[in-house]
Amino acid sequence: MLANIYLHYVLDLWARQWRQRHARGDVIVVRYADDSVVGFRTQWQAQQFLVQLQERLARFVSLNASKTRLIEFGRFAARNRRKRGLGKPETFDFLGFTHCCSPNRSGGFQILRLTVKKRMRATLLAIRDELKRRRHEPVRVVGQWLNRVVSGYFNYHAVPGNLIRLGGFRLAVCRLWRQALKRRSQRNRLQWSRYGRLADLYIPRPRNAHPYPEDRFASRTQGRSRMR
Repeated sequence: MLANIYLHYVLDLWARQWRQRHARGDVIVVRYADDSVVGFRTQWQAQQFLVQLQERLARFVSLNASKTRLIEFGRFAARNRRKRGLGKPETFDFLGFTHCCSPNRSGGFQILRLTVKKRMRATLLAIRDELKRRRHEPVRVVGQWLNRVVSGYFNYHAVPGNLIRLGGFRLAVCRLWRQALKRRSQRNRLQWSRYGRLADLYIPRPRNAHPYPEDRFASRTQGRSRMR
């Protein structure tokens, strides 16, 4: 809470004033706690903002050099990079998602959001450790616990375009639970066919829990730009 109040004055209000005084074209600022993403129409505007931001924050705190970078991202990034003989546009991680430039089904542009692989692996390791601790609890109790954990994970991460990665997450959870069940007894020979029915009973499958960004943006702004 204190960090949010602090950055409200150090970053948010200053960024608003900077945009009003210096910006040419749209500027988008998104901040959550101490993580921020700022979007510009031109490279020189982004460079100008970063230099002045570093000068301002030097009075109070320092930017994390490993997380602070300028990247070319957006609707024309792939085309512009191809013209210069470069590879695919860079990606960035924000709020647990890796954001990528991607074509949609009709060939237009979309921002593809995928669960950060490092975060997913950490969650699976935590589930594995908890399954070991709960190994001898009743199957129904462990199944209900897994249902709550996986449902909560999907409620946050089930955004359009991310379901394939979440399907891999569910498959990994199913394997971890099967391994834990097999270790309950040396005689246990739990077949996949039998375990599949058990997994379908307790472990949900991923479904989109959030609308496409365009739909959410349209409903909130009703056709008006957020930058005005």
